[in-house]
Amino acid sequence: MILTRSARIVPALNIFLTLAICLAFLPSAAAAFDLTLATFTTRFSHSGPGLLLQHLQKADDPQVEQDIASIVAMKADVLLLTNFDYDYDNLALGALQLRLKDQGLVYADTLGLRPNTGIPTWLDLNHDGALSGPRDAQAYGRFAGQAGMAILSRYPIDRAHIRDFTALLWKDLPDASLPPDMTPDARLLQRLSNAGHYEVPVIYAPAKTLRLLVWSATPPLFDGPEDRNGRRNADETALWLHLLNGTLPKIAPEMGLYDPPEAPFVILGQANLDPVDGSGRTQSLRGLLDNPLLQDPAPRGPASHSDAGQRGDPALDTAALKSGAGLRLDYLLPSRTLAVQTASVLWPMQMRPLADGEVASTQHFPVWARLTLP
Repeated sequence: MILTRSARIVPALNIFLTLAICLAFLPSAAAAFDLTLATFTTRFSHSGPGLLLQHLQKADDPQVEQDIASIVAMKADVLLLTNFDYDYDNLALGALQLRLKDQGLVYADTLGLRPNTGIPTWLDLNHDGALSGPRDAQAYGRFAGQAGMAILSRYPIDRAHIRDFTALLWKDLPDASLPPDMTPDARLLQRLSNAGHYEVPVIYAPAKTLRLLVWSATPPLFDGPEDRNGRRNADETALWLHLLNGTLPKIAPEMGLYDPPEAPFVILGQANLDPVDGSGRTQSLRGLLDNPLLQDPAPRGPASHSDAGQRGDPALDTAALKSGAGLRLDYLLPSRTLAVQTASVLWPMQMRPLADGEVASTQHFPVWARLTLP
C-alpha cells in the first residue's frame, strides 16, 4: 500500500500534539509549585529482623495498621518515615509501597536509608563488661537496621546527588560534647548519628530540586550521670547548625568542609526533644528553631489534651507518651525561601484502646506542611 504525503504527516502530527499536551501539564520551570511534605515517626520498628515485613504482608499488627491509615489519610507528596526497620533489599519498604498502592496512594519512588543502629563496634561502649549488646553498637539496636528511615515520594529522588553525613565521627563535630567516660578507642570509632543524617534531593519539576535534610536523633534518656544520650541528642541537632553555617567537616576532616545546602531545602525528622518540656539539652534545638535561614511553621494539632505542669503549647505536641503526657518531638523546618500555606499535626480523632495484655507505647503523629516551591 502506498501512503499519500498527507497520510504520512498525520501520525507524526498526532505524536507531536500528544507530547505538547503532556508537556503542558508538567510544572513549568518558571511557575510556582505546591507540594505537601510530611514526617512521621511510626511504629514500624520491631524486636527482630524481618518482623516488619511479616506484619506488613499479613496485616496483623494493629499499631502498624493504624499508622498505615494515618499515611493514607495524609496523602503527602513526599513523606519521611522514621523508626522504620531497614533491610538490605528494602523488602519491607517495597511491601509498604504495595499496601499504600492498594489503597490508592501511589509513590513512584522510594528510598531506604541505612542507619547506624545495630552496627557492632566490638567495644564496651556502655561499660557493662560485654562487647556485643545493643548499647555497644554504633547506635542502639538489637539488630543492624532497627529503627531506620525511609522516604516515599511521588517525584523522582536524585540518588546521584545524595549527601550522606552518617559516618561522621562524633569527635569530629566542632565543639562536640563527648561524654566524660568515653575511652580513646571509642573516640576513634564512635559515629555521631543515630539513624543517620542525609541530604536527599527530590526533583519536583524540570530542573527544580527540593533538598530534604533528614535525621532521627537518639532519645536523651536511658543513660547515667555521664549523660551520654543527652549529649549525643544535642550534637545530632547541632550537626545541622554546622552544615548551615558551612563549618561541618567532611567525613575525612582533611578533605575540608561541606558546602551549605542550596535552597530550597527543608530540615525534617525526629529531634526526639521538646524545646520547653521534658528531658534533654535544648540549646542546639533552640538554635535550629531560631536560625535565620529557617522558618518554624509551628504545626498545630487539635490540642485535645492538657498536661499538668506543661509549659509549652499542647497544640504543638507531636507525641503522646506512655504516661499520657505530650511533647513536641518531630519537626518540619523549611528554608526561608519557601512559602508555607498551611501546617498541622495529624492527631487521630480517637486513640485506639489497648487490647488485653498489650503494653502501651509512645505514639507519634504525622507532621505535615503544604509548601509553595519556586
